[in-house]
Amino acid sequence: MMGNTFGRLFRVTTCGESYSGGFRKNLDIPKELYGGLLTIVDGVPAGIKIRAEDIQAELDKRKPGQSPLDSPRLEKDKAYIFSGVMENDLTTGAPLGIVIPNNDIEDTHIEQYRQYKDLIRPGHAEYTFYKKYGQYSDWVGAGRASGRETVSRVAGGAVAKIILDKMGIDVIGFITESHGIKAKPISYHMAKENYRKNELNCPDLEMAPRMIEDILEVRANGETCGGVVEVIAKGVPAGLGEPVFDKLEATIAHALMSIGAIKGIEFGSGFELANMLGSESNDPAYLDEESGRVRFKTNHAGGFLGGISNGEEIRVRLAVKPTPTISVAQDSVNVDTLKEEALSPITRRDATILPRIYPVCEAMIRIAILDAILMAKGYRAIIDIDEKWDNI
Repeated sequence: MMGNTFGRLFRVTTCGESYSGGFRKNLDIPKELYGGLLTIVDGVPAGIKIRAEDIQAELDKRKPGQSPLDSPRLEKDKAYIFSGVMENDLTTGAPLGIVIPNNDIEDTHIEQYRQYKDLIRPGHAEYTFYKKYGQYSDWVGAGRASGRETVSRVAGGAVAKIILDKMGIDVIGFITESHGIKAKPISYHMAKENYRKNELNCPDLEMAPRMIEDILEVRANGETCGGVVEVIAKGVPAGLGEPVFDKLEATIAHALMSIGAIKGIEFGSGFELANMLGSESNDPAYLDEESGRVRFKTNHAGGFLGGISNGEEIRVRLAVKPTPTISVAQDSVNVDTLKEEALSPITRRDATILPRIYPVCEAMIRIAILDAILMAKGYRAIIDIDEKWDNI
């Protein structure tokens, strides 16, 4: 299996599966080492204070079982740093290693998966995994295709957050739509003021209760629902990204579209640009009197020009599909007998992925931005450009 690393200078590599360790419980080792998830972060500068509790704060945002909207799976998602730091929790410049053990890998749940392991679960990756890995495909909890895989991403993103915080760069994600119920337009300041003030993390405190009530009704009917996550990155300097294949816009899209439940993406005004005139969609430049720098009167482009950051807020909207695991019988095919069968209802699930996916989106954008910053700083260190261009 390839493609488990993201980034070039700031590189995050992950491994681990949904139920890794479930078949290793008879080994004479501590239970924390049965199995879980690992994150290795290359490119962490030396001298950065990184504590397990800082990483834990991010992991706790996506941890299951915190509200009726979540899966009842009771993973502790406890992070342990096992390499890359020494005295006073300061990084040494070596790769940073983080382990998050699986603890809710009970035999009863594994046997539930075994009962329907030959059935293609609608919306899941069984069919494509069987086509790619055949009889060796991981059938327990979807393996690397499980949402549990994203724990490792959040750990890597937590490291990026610590570094970006020192640069004054803030990345914040929140929910703007659930099952067709929409919040009012959300500003950065509104998102900050109302961050995580409800179980859904919707900054519109009037609409959030309606969304939550609807999700609980959907759950009671055995169904699930999707929605929209929006992410703002504020304080990102202009000039990040490359003009062609490695546009920062494209890199962020790659990062976010690699999250399993994300099925759509738009920057700034996104698809609304298709309905505008050029004079409406262009973002006029002006000279900011306070800073003396170029700014833009609008931000339809979402923080980019030519795919390169322009110094305005990076704004991304993401369509999140409903949780594919539902408590409703569905048509399927048995890949062993090659006969059509009905897949019985499954109960252990998230009613919506929204409350737990926005931290993953935050993490992936942070990783992409920090990687772009390191590349830009390296490029700027060796190219002889007049300093006046740094001040426009």
